[in-house]
Formats: sequence, structure tokens, C-alpha cells
Amino acid sequence: MTDLKLVSSVRCFEGEQRRYEHQARTLDCTMQFSVYLPPQALRSEHVPAVLWLSGLTCTDENFSAKAGAQRVAAELGLALIIPDTSPRGDQVADDDAYDFGKGAGFYVNATEQPWAKHYQMYDYISKELIELVHKELPLNGRLSISGHSMGGHGALIMALRETERFESVSAFAPIAHPSACPWGLKAFTGYLGEDRAKWQDYDAVSLMRQGQQCPPLLVDQGSDDNFLAEQLNFSLLEETVKSLDSPSHLRLQKGYDHSYYFIASFIEEHLRFHHSYLTS
Repeated sequence: MTDLKLVSSVRCFEGEQRRYEHQARTLDCTMQFSVYLPPQALRSEHVPAVLWLSGLTCTDENFSAKAGAQRVAAELGLALIIPDTSPRGDQVADDDAYDFGKGAGFYVNATEQPWAKHYQMYDYISKELIELVHKELPLNGRLSISGHSMGGHGALIMALRETERFESVSAFAPIAHPSACPWGLKAFTGYLGEDRAKWQDYDAVSLMRQGQQCPPLLVDQGSDDNFLAEQLNFSLLEETVKSLDSPSHLRLQKGYDHSYYFIASFIEEHLRFHHSYLTS
């Protein structure tokens, strides 16, 4: 018996873009996530995967529809695993704001009520979902992680905390130091409470300052991103990354903003970056 229900499947670059549904134990709700399986996986080969974490207001479908990643993933033989950004369902607590509640789980394990019952996104992604896709899909166990904005924050903290799990990590415009920006202050106070010591496990800059090592890293940030000055702390991430022993490449891309046009412009380079480590 499979733990997954196939919701949809469409042909794409000789592979398949799929959407699955399952009952998430960690989140205590029904979740959907998207997967791209390259043609190699359809020929019964077991392939490496890149886990993609999306940003605020996104679902599992934004990246698959807008980033244009499937063509390169098909060429390289990479599966793409694309979860949702929060728990879902009528029983799940929500907020009227776009940057808190549904669509804005921030990839943390909430400890405050009413969020703690369902908002266990860190454990859902890093444990339950990864175990599930490797059990149910033709994957070979080698995994890298990437993400955008809130998802870039999620990718960085998971790579820093789960160093044995990921071969490499990349991010587009990540919220690098959420403990010191409006988005993060709101989310961490709501989900984790007022004790800022509890926030540090979910803050990439803080984890690096504590000496946590990182897999090989690639970060792209647009110079014309309207969130750059207030929310993202890219320059602080640049400064902090200098303490890492692993290879790191941080690039400020002139003229690019925060949108999926930015992601689509550089996703091929990110996938090739991950492929070099996933197949080495």
C-alpha cells in the first residue's frame, strides 16, 4: 500500500510533472506536494533530487509552473521535490496577513498556540516528507536543497542543521537573518514566542556565527529587489559566510528583482551547481 495519492500527472520534457496528496502525520492535516520526475526515473533508474522550498504566499505549484526548471532537470536526470509552504485545511489556524499563517509557515516547528498543533514545517520537510519520497519514488538517496525568499531561509537553515542530509544548498534572495527583519520578527514571535534564544536554531546567520558548517553554497540576490534593504540582510550574509570552510558563491545580480523572472533567469545555473555535487 502506498502512502501517496496521485492527484495529477502531465508529460513534460519526456518526464512527468506530478502532484501528490498524503496525510501528513507531523502536521496533522492533508498535504499536497509536486514532483518532477525526469525521463531517467521513468526508465526505472533511481535518480538524485533537489528539494525546492518556496516563498511567502506560494503553494507547491508556483515553482513548477513559473521557474522553467524541468528542461534542465530532464537533461541532468534530477528529480524536483516541491512541498507546500504551510499546513492546509479548514481546521488549520490562519491569519489575515499574507506573511503569517497559511502560505507562511517559515519552515519552523511552532511552539505557541494556536500554531503548535499544525505548524511543524521543519520536521515535516526535513524528516517526514524526505523519508516519504525516498520510500515511494525512484530516488537514489542523494539530495540537495534550494529555495526562494522565505524558502531560501528554509533551505539555508536545513542545510546548516542537517549537514549529513544535503550534498549542496542554494538560495534566491533568502531571508538570511530573520531574527533582525520585520518578516522574521513577526513570524518568530508568533510561532516561537518572545524568547529570542529559541529563534537562533531557525536563523541562518546565527547558525553560521555559532560555527555551524554548511554544504557547498550558492546564493543569488537581485540588486533591484524591493525587499533587499529591509528584509533580506544579504550583505550580512556575505560577511558571515566568510567564516565557512565549505565552498560558497554569493552573487549580486544587477537589475534583477524578487520575482520568478529572476528565478527563471538563474535556475539552470543552480541545478547544474547541485548536479555537480549530487553526482560527484
